[in-house]
Amino acid sequence: MTRTIWRHISWPVVFAGLTAPFVANCGGSMPGMPGGSGGGLPGVGSPAGNCPDMAKAEAIESFDFEKEFKLKADVAAKIKGGVSAASEMNAFAAKVDGDLKDACGTLAHDLGATGDFKDGQEACKAAAKAIADTKAKLGANLKVTLDVSEPHCGADISVYGDCAAHCDASVTPGKVDVKCEPGKLQGECDAKCSGSCEASAAAACTGECSGTCDAEIKGACSGKCTGKCDGKAMPASANGQCAGTCSGKCDGNIQGDCKGKCGGNCKLSADAQCNGTCTGGCSVDMKAPKCTGQVEPPKMSAECKAKCDAHVEAKAECTPPHVIVRLSGAADVKLAESFRATMEKDLGAVLKIALGLGKHAEHLAGEVTTVVQGAQAAVTSAGDPMTTARLGACVSAPFKGAIDAAASLKASVNVSVNVQASVAASGSAGGSAKSG
Repeated sequence: MTRTIWRHISWPVVFAGLTAPFVANCGGSMPGMPGGSGGGLPGVGSPAGNCPDMAKAEAIESFDFEKEFKLKADVAAKIKGGVSAASEMNAFAAKVDGDLKDACGTLAHDLGATGDFKDGQEACKAAAKAIADTKAKLGANLKVTLDVSEPHCGADISVYGDCAAHCDASVTPGKVDVKCEPGKLQGECDAKCSGSCEASAAAACTGECSGTCDAEIKGACSGKCTGKCDGKAMPASANGQCAGTCSGKCDGNIQGDCKGKCGGNCKLSADAQCNGTCTGGCSVDMKAPKCTGQVEPPKMSAECKAKCDAHVEAKAECTPPHVIVRLSGAADVKLAESFRATMEKDLGAVLKIALGLGKHAEHLAGEVTTVVQGAQAAVTSAGDPMTTARLGACVSAPFKGAIDAAASLKASVNVSVNVQASVAASGSAGGSAKSG
């Protein structure tokens, strides 16, 4: 549907812009052509009917579409907002792709894959294949259990407020009322935290620990369990591997009660002390608070909301997910241990996108696509054919880029989810997965 709409609305505009003689001075040369910038867009640097540098948010923000193209104020605002949202979507999708290329590429290479990957999706497909190949070597009796503590990705409320004030003239700077979904604040808390606490350093955890523990535990153990498994002595044939509940010491990651210091995420009991990043509520004001749930922005245009949503998502900071992989029935114990260690080291970076940033990605992609299509429609009704052609030459590239980026963003999230699923997927090796 998106591709059909783009052809219907935009290509006539672009065609007119590229064929009308008077547009020659609007855009200068096309990128890569003699006299062109090599990386700019039609209309940049022209003496007649200038366009902003679409690669720079500040250039778009300071550009006066109303004056340059003699538009009505509401039409100019809609087009400018659409261009701004498109620019932010392009930047966010590029960031996600780059992060996935690094994360999945590292995982794939650590499992023996070779070569370079052109983008994040290709890297994640290689990682999923490398996981499946390794599991096949571990035999048909392999069982994998994957426990994951969900990452919390926080949007900076102050950044959202600044974005809203700069984008929408109806929003007053310094008086922006941005709210966060109750119970979803995240920030530094050195007092009592009602929620989960990501300790900045190993600290006592009066609750469920996901990570490492320097003392006795009771819960899931990804490595060697020294003690009892499901209340019974560990049999020698198990090589210390406990597929159930370990009571004793664990040399890998755990998810359960820790009687010592927890290096990782701690789901605190009610009103426990947190000396780290608290997600939930803090008995004192949090430092640098961010919102991990739905942001409730001030009343502003749909174009500015889409822009600011993409802007803050690109700057979101995530608490790292903690991964626990338990294996049983492996045909090769040494390879199984190497596989477990690789998953626990590398998979978290992939899950930061699959479970963290991915939460809002599909909604954001749909939001920006709708706004861009609305701005495309505004271009076609902007005025006389000459104005429409000049505008089309100016904004066609970022608009098309944003629609492509929205589709790419959703595909990137899907492929990152597939990497997680491949770890515990049924097939030659059965398994299960859960996140908490």
